[in-house]
Amino acid sequence: MIRKARLKDIDRIISITKACASFMIDKGIYQWNEHYPNKAAFKNDVLRNELYVIEEDKTIVGCVVVSSFMDEEYIPVSWLTESNRNIYIHRLAIHPKHQGKGYAKKLMDFAEKFAKENNYTSVRLDTFSQNKRNQKFYELRSYKRLGDIYFPKQSNHPFYCYELIL
Repeated sequence: MIRKARLKDIDRIISITKACASFMIDKGIYQWNEHYPNKAAFKNDVLRNELYVIEEDKTIVGCVVVSSFMDEEYIPVSWLTESNRNIYIHRLAIHPKHQGKGYAKKLMDFAEKFAKENNYTSVRLDTFSQNKRNQKFYELRSYKRLGDIYFPKQSNHPFYCYELIL
């Protein structure tokens, strides 16, 4: 089941993202760290009604942010569509012991359906340049890779921006 997250869910969500960070670091992917993602970001996401969780047997196994707000890092990117009716995906995470079961696909299906039903033009996101698994995931969903952006608190490597026109 996918539902909007509540403030009381944040500790579980943080435990999931920390598990994901450790899992990625073990694979040499230094995408998430002690700076990101953090409780403050998730609290803001909940307060803006943009954070969703997916549950299995009433246990949260993953999350995603579905936002209409464009971060300033995205401004220089040459997007495929005008920047006025777009959805942005952030902080997609599935606990490592639940990965490979289709939960990320379900969350992205949900986000894309939400965008279509609410007359958005496209779905935009970024993924870490060193995370080949995520790149393949989005490319198989027909997302087009565009420009690079940087988050210096996370890594010296770029993050690749993607867009799917609806």
